[in-house]
Amino acid sequence: MSHLRSTLLCLLALCIAETLTAQTGDTAPLKVTSPNGQIAFLLFEGHAEKGATDHEAFEAPAPSSLRYAVEFRGKRMIAESSLGLEAAGQSALGPGMRNMGAETGSTDQTYAIPVGKTSSVRDHYNSLHADYEDAAGRKLGIEVRVYDDGAAFRYIVPDQPALKQVRIARENTEFAFSKDATTYPLILNGYQSSWEDEYQERQVSGLHGDWLIGLPFLTEEPGVGWVAITEAGIYNYAGMYLRKGKGRFDVRADLSPRVDEPGVAVEATTPFSSPWRVLMIGDEPGRLIESNIILNLNPPSKIVDTSWIKAGKSAWDWWSGQAAPSVTFKTGMNTATMKHYIDFASESGFPYMLIDAGWAVAPTRNGPEDYEALADITSVVPEVDMPELLRYAKEKNVKLWLWSHWTSVDKYMDQAFPLFEKWGIAGVKIDFMNRDDQWMVGFFHRVVENAAAHHLMIDFHGAYKPDGLRRTWPNLVTREGVMGKEYLKWSARTGPVHNTTLPFTRMLAGPLDYTPGAFGNSNRENFVPRNFMPMGLGTRAHELALFVVLESPFMMVSDYPEHYKGEKAFDFIKQVPATWDEVRVLSGRPMKNITIARRSGTDWFVGSLTNWDERTVKVPLSFLGEGKYVAEIYADAPDAAQEATHSTFTKLTLDKNSVLDVHMVSGGGNAIWIHPAGR
Repeated sequence: MSHLRSTLLCLLALCIAETLTAQTGDTAPLKVTSPNGQIAFLLFEGHAEKGATDHEAFEAPAPSSLRYAVEFRGKRMIAESSLGLEAAGQSALGPGMRNMGAETGSTDQTYAIPVGKTSSVRDHYNSLHADYEDAAGRKLGIEVRVYDDGAAFRYIVPDQPALKQVRIARENTEFAFSKDATTYPLILNGYQSSWEDEYQERQVSGLHGDWLIGLPFLTEEPGVGWVAITEAGIYNYAGMYLRKGKGRFDVRADLSPRVDEPGVAVEATTPFSSPWRVLMIGDEPGRLIESNIILNLNPPSKIVDTSWIKAGKSAWDWWSGQAAPSVTFKTGMNTATMKHYIDFASESGFPYMLIDAGWAVAPTRNGPEDYEALADITSVVPEVDMPELLRYAKEKNVKLWLWSHWTSVDKYMDQAFPLFEKWGIAGVKIDFMNRDDQWMVGFFHRVVENAAAHHLMIDFHGAYKPDGLRRTWPNLVTREGVMGKEYLKWSARTGPVHNTTLPFTRMLAGPLDYTPGAFGNSNRENFVPRNFMPMGLGTRAHELALFVVLESPFMMVSDYPEHYKGEKAFDFIKQVPATWDEVRVLSGRPMKNITIARRSGTDWFVGSLTNWDERTVKVPLSFLGEGKYVAEIYADAPDAAQEATHSTFTKLTLDKNSVLDVHMVSGGGNAIWIHPAGR
């Protein structure tokens, strides 16, 4: 049950433990700290004093500029960094502004979510709202929230006579690191992108000025801590990227431009606010994975009854090339093949089966780049008997998801979504948006709101990173925005190094539909990319662990049914949940390894991954409750580095004082189901 502890306004700073001074002309910074006192956010105005920061490449901003800084455990993490908005045809909002007053507050509440990495979320922060005005009478507000796991700020442009219409060309938001941080950038080839690429490891001083960097942007400042930059709550605004700033250790915000007018990113009428600029902060990178700060920075759910929003695993016909070697009929996008995959879902206890591209009538098919674009998703191809599939799936206790190109959804949504509801469709996978300009952000919002009205869940592919919209519209259960398993059909790019990096980078923003489940496992030497019956890169135990390490309430089981038949390791996939009550990151570093424990009820599931280095990690089980437990362990076989499909299965009785030695071969992993003894 949600409860609001307190909201303190009008300079009541008793629970923040810092006195705010906001008198006109006073250059002392405004300061707000996290509830535990370990993170501090400071707001500055006026001239930057020389030597006020240990950021050696700091350049003094324009006179009377707005700036901020962030401290973690008493050390400067983000040095003084510029704030402001640049409006097309107007002078910037920020320079020359004076503080006109400030309010502080504190909130502590808990709310439930229907699916996710935790079943309940605590929203606990201290806040600051500061108002500024320039000589022309234009007003700008800065709102700040500081949590125990990070800090966030946003711009608020109030309704005002001096400013009615605003066309934002860019933000002057900067992030100046106090040291030459190690960073893990996702470098994109432009604003119109599917966000599908490898992450790199670079010093911030080595970032190139022409690189467009996607979010989240993970960094480590030696001796200070870990911080990831991302955004939350994108409403009627453009998505944010980063580029190298002017200072040696700086990066700056860059907004996705309008498609029809590249010199403008956002058109808005006052009042309006920007998305939250988020700094996820921790002493270890695993703390960032545990954080729910992105959800907390979004409005509460607009769906009153969420009982129809259900997590679950799904059979899927596309990844394997619609393989079905045990049947006599010709496989493809036809009724018989879809029934074969429905049978597999039903026999495995999966609630869903996803019918991918090709089921709807399309006017043209000129190639992969426009495959199914503008298909009529209210009409089904003759090869697929949709009424029979719906009847058959219902008989088998399986619900269907349907794939669609976004252009078809945009054109037919008002007719298709009511039709899908009548059919009993569970959800829609929408693909190829590949943009996050202001218009496309609005499309995402229109889709999830319309889908909610018709009890449809949504999985966005070809999508920008999550921003917490799923708190407001929890029918948005997952999205892609990641280079996933599909790349193994034509490359060797999504292997163990990539898999050990994603939890610390892309997954910080929210769930990712990575589509694990490959059982044609291979080492590097024997791997061959192929479209039909593709191989997996890494060991069988590594593949199992992905179902624990990666978060997605709609989780694909991507290989063809016959590949799982008679395999003991498939028992783990059938047992592992797709939504969770609790998450603990036990160890790991990006590009190297990770061990995550997730709880569902009284059961725990532990997943461990390593890169191409053989590795042994200790897994303390102190998170367990009292009493004895049974651990069912799927591990790399001794020869798994050579024969990647080989794994071992053992059972152990243990308790919360136990510590497991988990050994993983090159490209290996480990998956464990721990449940109370006696079950």
